[in-house]
Amino acid sequence: MDFLILIFVILLLIIGLAGCIIPALPGPPISFLGLLLFHFFTLHHMNTNTLWLLAVVVSVITFLDYWLQVYGVKKFGGGKKAINGTIVGLILGLFIFPPFGVIIGPFIGAFIGAKTEEKEDSSRAIKIALGALAGFLGGTILKFAVSIYITILVINQFFLIF
Repeated sequence: MDFLILIFVILLLIIGLAGCIIPALPGPPISFLGLLLFHFFTLHHMNTNTLWLLAVVVSVITFLDYWLQVYGVKKFGGGKKAINGTIVGLILGLFIFPPFGVIIGPFIGAFIGAKTEEKEDSSRAIKIALGALAGFLGGTILKFAVSIYITILVINQFFLIF
């Protein structure tokens, strides 16, 4: 039974890492779910304070991920159309130009969205698109760091007993 649970934990950790890049999957919460499954259903136990701290960190990072993209667009002068363009570009880019579409898509989406807002000039639209890209990359790096940390915790805890 432990073997089957470990397989699910590994799958959740892998999906969590992939979710750091794929916008439809919340990476750190999935990784944290794998950690909880590992903690509660195997002989390997984590420190309770660590679990609570990670729950807070995962919650904050998940919020920051969405906020950073919006903040990046707004900070560089974009409006609702640029923000929506970023999201649409991210989703389309993922499917049309994988794996680089997750970087190119938000940039192009924010650019098109910014261009449609009161006929912005191209240099301003590029600046807004760069803000969207910076927000996306910042959120992705944060999510990936947390998911990697959770994965390392599980691996270390697993090898402590064996």
